[in-house]
Amino acid sequence: MEKRVVFRHKTLPYLLLAPQIAVTLVFFFWPAGQALWQSTQLQDVFGLSTEFVGLDNFVDLFNQTAYLESFRVTAVFSALVAFVGLAVSLLLAVMADRVIRGAGLYKTLLIWPYAVAPAVVGVLWLFLFSPSVGILAVALGKMGIGWNPRLDGDQAMMLVLIAAVWKQISYNFLFFLAGLQSIPRSLIEAAAIDGASPTRRFWTIVFPLLSPTTFFLLVVNVIYAFFDTFAVIDTTTQGGPGTSTSILVYKVYSDAFNGLDLGSSAAQSVVLMVIVVALTVVQFRYIDRKVQY
Repeated sequence: MEKRVVFRHKTLPYLLLAPQIAVTLVFFFWPAGQALWQSTQLQDVFGLSTEFVGLDNFVDLFNQTAYLESFRVTAVFSALVAFVGLAVSLLLAVMADRVIRGAGLYKTLLIWPYAVAPAVVGVLWLFLFSPSVGILAVALGKMGIGWNPRLDGDQAMMLVLIAAVWKQISYNFLFFLAGLQSIPRSLIEAAAIDGASPTRRFWTIVFPLLSPTTFFLLVVNVIYAFFDTFAVIDTTTQGGPGTSTSILVYKVYSDAFNGLDLGSSAAQSVVLMVIVVALTVVQFRYIDRKVQY
């Protein structure tokens, strides 16, 4: 029989929910409301005087070539981070799931990068790819490949992409490995007895059963690419060279703290919030239908 918890006091459930509701209101809804209000204001640098301008900040934004370019950069960056990160993580999870001897060691080593802070990840990969002293940059030079992400926008994008994907691989790996271990071995063995090759068994049995995990990680990785990669970009390229790696979240910071344009920065944060909410809704409404639970 299904067990249900019965609260003898009517206010007890609300008291248990109160801390989480308070955290959500204070750290999510209140800042979002503040950003929405500030996006309609024209403020001086010190915030001493404000003027209500309505939607003028949004109109100015979409008339800026640099802001429209940041949309393209963000779309390319987030798509690559999500696709490459999930593909590499799934490959590593499949390989680790087949290891018999020393499996614990391999899994532990693959999980470790998740404990590294994003800013440290950016500094680490920046040092490895430093044009003058970086080990990987020197190796590329010996292979005849010119490498200087400070001057080449495509190379700068590749640098932040590698750093961002490397940081998220461990998180994706954990969920993929848990999903693989939850698949009944009898299904795979039955397919093997029927003569299905390992590749066919993966695409017809394993991957469809991993679709709930893949869908969850897709949503998480898109949000990660939009927001949590700020520290990686700030410590590696600072959005440069030019605006080649200036994604939307970094431009919010740059316009607010470097350009001191508080109204425009608030408007950008509102646009970014709307984009992420819209992407999440689309993923749950359309992609979720193809997920096999």
